[in-house]
Amino acid sequence: MATKPPPPLMKKHSQTDLVSRLKTRKILGVGGEDDDGEVHRSKISQVLGNEIKFAVREPLGLRVWQFLSAVMFTGIAVMALAFPDQMYEAVFDKGTVSSKTSTRLYGGALFSISLILWNSMYTAEKVIIRWTLLTEACYFSIQLIVTTVTVIESGSSTLAAAVLLSCCLFFVLVSAYFYYQVGRRPKKI
Repeated sequence: MATKPPPPLMKKHSQTDLVSRLKTRKILGVGGEDDDGEVHRSKISQVLGNEIKFAVREPLGLRVWQFLSAVMFTGIAVMALAFPDQMYEAVFDKGTVSSKTSTRLYGGALFSISLILWNSMYTAEKVIIRWTLLTEACYFSIQLIVTTVTVIESGSSTLAAAVLLSCCLFFVLVSAYFYYQVGRRPKKI
């Protein structure tokens, strides 16, 4: 009896079979999104990591703003620690404050914030930069509220207090702008 030759084997082309391609990529762990929404193109990029993902897209002027903030916080802290009477007098244009302790404590708190700001200049981590910018924005918002209430309670507004209030508002806006810009996701190329 003559045996029939077996039917020819059919080759499955995984390039054209979409379901097969998706299953293969799923098994290899390629093509899916990770926690940050990054889609890996290959297993090698998954293992080695994508260094572009960790780089901070720094907005123009961020490092200059960090430097100016650190200098300003340090200068005001030293002034509040060394010359508490002059510090109070410069803002509120009244007699000396009854206790220098509160002004010196204010200077100590500002000095602590300035140390954080100085150290944030040397990091490239997005989270640390954002936290320092948020700290600045919160500080200036609170100072704006406290100074406004004090001026209203005292009943006399001075030019120095008006300048301080406008500067606080400006610093809140700039810090919030940089906070938002650093937090934005970079566009994929």
